[in-house]
Amino acid sequence: MYKLSNRSRERLNGINPILIELIEEAIKTSPFDFGIPQYGGLRTAEDQHNLYLDKKSQCDGYSKLSYHQSGNAFDIYAYVDCKASWDKDHLTAIAEHIKCVAKDQFNMDIIWGGDWTRFVDMPHFQI
Repeated sequence: MYKLSNRSRERLNGINPILIELIEEAIKTSPFDFGIPQYGGLRTAEDQHNLYLDKKSQCDGYSKLSYHQSGNAFDIYAYVDCKASWDKDHLTAIAEHIKCVAKDQFNMDIIWGGDWTRFVDMPHFQI
């Protein structure tokens, strides 16, 4: 059984409380441990714009807003062998688990960025 670190919990400040509940529940039985990266929760327009300039987002934070800016999105990384992993297989396994927990325990369909076709964003989830 896994649980979020204090740092990951702090990075979720300001996001939708139902998403926090989902994350806290999903990590308990996740196939891999996971955490929340810096800027993986609520973002300011400036934070979002900087990610856009770094080509890490399609949203510029001003004319095109991210779900992160409204608190309706979060990002994850897998935590495997005592280090962060962005491996597709790890993220896919965690994502499928999170989607099942969302549906089965919260009656919610969560959108995973790994299912997108134009801009695949494996760490990203939103409602």
